[in-house]
Amino acid sequence: MASLLAVPLLILALSGITVAFVPIGGGPSTHTNITGTALLQKVEQTCQVVAEENGYAFNYMGSSPEELVQACLGPTAVGDVSGAKFRSALQEIYMQNGLVDRDFVNSDPHHFNSEAFLEGRRLITTGMAAIKASCRSENFKAARETLGRVLHTLQDFYSHSNWVELGNTEPYPNLLYPGLPLDNLADVNTATCSDCAGGTCPNQILPNILQQKKLTSGYMGVFSSYKPKGKCSHGGASDLTSGVAPRGGISKDERRQDNAAFHDAAVKAAVAATLDLLHDINFVVGDSTFLRMLGIARSSVVVFVIDTTGSMSDDIEEARSIIYKIIDSKKGTQDEPSEYILVPFNDPAFGPVIRTTNANVMKTEISKLKADGGGDTPEMCLSGLQLALTNAPSSSNIYVFTDATAKDIALKDTILALMRSTQSTVSFFLTTSSRRRRRSLKSSSFEDYIDLALASGGQAIQVAKSKLPEATDIILDTSTSALVTVLQRARNPGKQETFSFALDESLKNITVYITGASVTFTLTNPNGVTQGHSESIGKLVMTNVGNLWRIRLNSDRRVGTWKIDINSNQLYTLKVTGQSTITFIYNFVERFSGPHPGYAALSGRPHAGQPASLMISMIGRKGPSSLTIADVSLVVVSGPEAASNSNITDMGNGDILVTIDSVPEGEFVVSLQGTDKVSNSQFQRQSTTLMSVSKVNIQAVVDRSVEPGETFKLPFSVMTQGSGDTYTIGARNDKDFKMSYPPSLTLTSGINANAALSVTVPANTESGTDVTLTIEAKSSSGVDSNYAVLRLSVITKITDFIQPKCEVVSVLADNCPKELTQCGPFRWQLSANLTDGNGTGIESISLREGNGTLTHTSLSDHVIHVNYNASCCSQIVEVIAVDKVGNVGRCYHSIARSGGPPALTLSLPLWMCLLVSAVFVRL
Repeated sequence: MASLLAVPLLILALSGITVAFVPIGGGPSTHTNITGTALLQKVEQTCQVVAEENGYAFNYMGSSPEELVQACLGPTAVGDVSGAKFRSALQEIYMQNGLVDRDFVNSDPHHFNSEAFLEGRRLITTGMAAIKASCRSENFKAARETLGRVLHTLQDFYSHSNWVELGNTEPYPNLLYPGLPLDNLADVNTATCSDCAGGTCPNQILPNILQQKKLTSGYMGVFSSYKPKGKCSHGGASDLTSGVAPRGGISKDERRQDNAAFHDAAVKAAVAATLDLLHDINFVVGDSTFLRMLGIARSSVVVFVIDTTGSMSDDIEEARSIIYKIIDSKKGTQDEPSEYILVPFNDPAFGPVIRTTNANVMKTEISKLKADGGGDTPEMCLSGLQLALTNAPSSSNIYVFTDATAKDIALKDTILALMRSTQSTVSFFLTTSSRRRRRSLKSSSFEDYIDLALASGGQAIQVAKSKLPEATDIILDTSTSALVTVLQRARNPGKQETFSFALDESLKNITVYITGASVTFTLTNPNGVTQGHSESIGKLVMTNVGNLWRIRLNSDRRVGTWKIDINSNQLYTLKVTGQSTITFIYNFVERFSGPHPGYAALSGRPHAGQPASLMISMIGRKGPSSLTIADVSLVVVSGPEAASNSNITDMGNGDILVTIDSVPEGEFVVSLQGTDKVSNSQFQRQSTTLMSVSKVNIQAVVDRSVEPGETFKLPFSVMTQGSGDTYTIGARNDKDFKMSYPPSLTLTSGINANAALSVTVPANTESGTDVTLTIEAKSSSGVDSNYAVLRLSVITKITDFIQPKCEVVSVLADNCPKELTQCGPFRWQLSANLTDGNGTGIESISLREGNGTLTHTSLSDHVIHVNYNASCCSQIVEVIAVDKVGNVGRCYHSIARSGGPPALTLSLPLWMCLLVSAVFVRL
């Protein structure tokens, strides 16, 4: 839709290409633009509130994600701020929004087609409950995915119904609240449209429908032309009903000459409705949690997975020491972690997951760890790592401390799938001790740790316990904001080879890591000055502990092309990292067709034997427009330097679609090169997670949430493009819930084999729990395999849809002067009673607007007495009450003497703005 609202440059910078509002005529009018417009307005408003509460200025004057995040996190914190998490969060929402057109193309409720109003609203309200529950449990990825789907359905109401044809200019609030009726719906026997022989007419709604204010929507037939007599069609080439009288359609997805006014009105209403939904979620979860859901947080998250068996006391002490050092040294900077996650494991126990944003809580929790138990050598390392991968945000750095092999090595394929799905980096600190020979690592198991570390872009560091403190500096290096990878390579077996990499002006704290035994190397800067591994005096600060070399470039590092010559006949790895706000995010995608085609992110590995497509979003210091992309390629990490040529299509606003005709056979990473226009220097960046292709593909869609005590059935299909074979099927979930599924499927090339998985959720499962399901298919030879990673939200069924009520007891404002300039020494008071009737009870009361003091009696009281005292200069008060299931009530009062309340913020629907006396609005 072409919005009548001004769209900030930042909205355009974050736009994707998924469409249901089709970009024709007056400019880009997509679900992405509508969602982005509302999200960015809401983020800016929330950041403004947070800044005022914390006493710093919110000075957002730019147009890039980095500048918005910097302004929101506070200008006083030292360090670079990356917009990558913000952009990633938005892209997750946009992608899930677009997938509704693929996964639910023939579902009327998901699009408010065919007058499915009650069913469509149920999708919205149950989705909102799931979002709130997920946020309260800090399962933000699940919340974002549900938000994207819910917003698609909500926005389609305004394009697919006759809401704006009826003269409405504001959103329909009853869609968000099941306690309110959907009135005046046209029944199935009521004709609603006139015939439009040409297919496109200005307004097909019958005059009596308009006069009676009857609500209807177009019927959509993807596979059938049937519709009830006299009903409107959706319209368009993909709608088979549009050729059946009454012909034509009332969809406002496209902006055409005949429907431009209705199209623009639908856009405006959809943006406002999206804002209303976001406000409601924000009221329930609070500002901090709302912003974290959207990736507005410092980018560093510290995740430790620690073996607590008997011989690990030294390792635990070092882990405790490094966490204390991170907390104390990075406090008040942008490198200060936004979250701490701790997962202990032993044998047979592992977990629980400890998550906190409070540094002091993390200090306390890690101080509780004691080395105890563990009778045999292998421990439950991968079970602990699985919990970390499913609970940590995507792109996290995870550090594993152990001195034992993995008893649960059967989880290795699941761990690989989760690392690829989350693009998280895992590093292992593997210690040996002469005092505990029974726990010495076997080389075969060490190879497993090397495989996992390399696949994620991490390190497998083998070191004596006495030397562990010297190795953990790598944690200080990587637990930072705006961390990027410049180069990553591995050689097995090792050989003499020279590697080149470009350093640009934006890079800071550049570090080179080499792991391997018997390694020699020489580093050469752009001016030809060299320094070898044995030279202690020079421009480089080098340390060697165990199998790790750590090389720090000093502050006067040279911009340009560097070279490092490495020689070893054994396995070695090379990685070059730094800090920079120039980076990229990516997804392997596939195009889907239908009425509203788009691109969907692949859950598993790309398909072998066909071109691969990537959607890449660029992030620059001044937004994507400050970068020029020269080349994107897939580079094999181990083996020859085999890069594949690519075709780059500029999708606009920092997004590029990359098509690669010939995909490497081995494991590869995404490598990107370009120019930073700010410094006019060449840069290179690389992804860290290794990927490879597969001939087998798994398709599955989680179409709803599940209730505690329910057995959820998930249909899935498996297909191979290779020769037919019997594939082993495996499935796991991170909560160890009982599952059943076929152990194998016999596949015929090019034909889907359909099956189903069932998972039983225990009745005592907490609402908001996020279950990560991993489905794997492996050929009989083990040569080919693939996976699908899905999320299932557990939500308790809600029966309380009644919002809290407010009854004003008294307002004492008579002494406030008429002239606002004389308000200083005078005060006013408001007293009110809050109740939740027969609902679940009020959980929180907060002051949303007003500079006065708010007090209230105990929340456990049936009637809660509220008192508000403020200066006469602060003339508006808005109190928010949230009950225990997330219903929101809002109490508003103004003492302004202008005959009506001042213009209110977007947090209030227009119809609420008409209220002058204090009432709780039953939304």
